[in-house]
Amino acid sequence: MNPYTMINDQIRQAKNLTESAAALARLLSGGYGVLPNGELYSIKEQVARIDGLTIHVYAGDHAPPHFHVRSADLDVSFSILDCTVTQGRIGRRQLDLVRHYYELSRPLLIETWNKTRPGDCPVGPVRA
Repeated sequence: MNPYTMINDQIRQAKNLTESAAALARLLSGGYGVLPNGELYSIKEQVARIDGLTIHVYAGDHAPPHFHVRSADLDVSFSILDCTVTQGRIGRRQLDLVRHYYELSRPLLIETWNKTRPGDCPVGPVRA
């Protein structure tokens, strides 16, 4: 079952105020959006946090498959296929951290990219 169906089911099946509040908290904190047809989708998925950097994958994002690394003064995109910088600038120390993370977590990045593709996304899944 996909996460969107799960959260919709959790909302519909809430039997009391506590369950309803838990479903609402999950919905509000999960980075969801609503498509014109009423379907939920994840705006972004935080994959990791390392040394003040956050790593995100955005739903329905443009080609090529990539992930974003952000901090207060940084916004860089990297290819999921080979960890090359596709947009932005990053210092050597931070680049080394991202590459180390990538070597250990490439399967997670691919899985996250693939699961955040809405049905109408023109950029399909990554084949590892």
